[in-house]
Amino acid sequence: MTSRYIAIDWGSTNLRAWLYQDGKCLDHRQSASGVTRLNGQTPEAVLNTVTEGWRDANTPVLMAGMVGSNAGWINAPYLPCPTAFNAIGAKLTAVIPGVWIIPGLSVDRDDNHNVMRGEETQLIGAATLAPASLYIMPGTHCKWVQADNERIDDFRTVMTGELHHLLLAHSLIGVGIADQEESVEAFDAGVEQGINDDAIVTRLFEVRASHVLGALPRHHVSEYLSGLLIGNEVATQLRHYQPAGSTPVTLVANPRLCARYQRALARLGITANSLEGDHAFQAGIRSIADAMEN
Repeated sequence: MTSRYIAIDWGSTNLRAWLYQDGKCLDHRQSASGVTRLNGQTPEAVLNTVTEGWRDANTPVLMAGMVGSNAGWINAPYLPCPTAFNAIGAKLTAVIPGVWIIPGLSVDRDDNHNVMRGEETQLIGAATLAPASLYIMPGTHCKWVQADNERIDDFRTVMTGELHHLLLAHSLIGVGIADQEESVEAFDAGVEQGINDDAIVTRLFEVRASHVLGALPRHHVSEYLSGLLIGNEVATQLRHYQPAGSTPVTLVANPRLCARYQRALARLGITANSLEGDHAFQAGIRSIADAMEN
């Protein structure tokens, strides 16, 4: 086991770093210097700032996320799926001595063109902490991942989180609505509609019409729309990926998002475990750091 290492999740808009020693987190820092917000700094300068006082010649730095994209520090290659879990840590890209980027994953077929960066590290951790044949990773762009104990076979991306934001903030749906409130009833009603109707595009304007006509309270528009989008996502993606046997699905996200997907999956008779995203990320980095010593 590598006794001391630094783990970094470096995305488009922010950076988070953790210092580990003997399996324990000694310190945690974050920065607004995501790869699209360097403000004239070099990536190396940002790294030096965020890890000041942590690094020496014997402390490896493992980075994941958009830092490895064509907009990041260096374009780290994607590993094509199917790919073994243990192959990810064996294909690190060195940027400077002692600093590596974890590769992303890709699918490139006529029926599916997809990429991921950052989620692959969470997947490594999730496979250790909550093994499943189907992993769902909700967020701005939700990943649905089919895997077994040894390899990642396939995955797809659904832009549910981004679509929800865009529709509320930049479309007619969000015009004239009051401050939003949480509502399990409105969310469940949206889930039911989303599961049972393939023509979701035609339903989107009805969200607007429903609150204009008084059928949907204006302060529940966000909840209903969330349920509609998640319900439709779950129903359509399960046509591609069915959990194997009695193995539960594993959700990897923050608890609030996990709970929403658990409700939608339960409506279709599927049990889902939940795993906090940072917990999975740290377990994935630790697995790669351990393998570096072997």
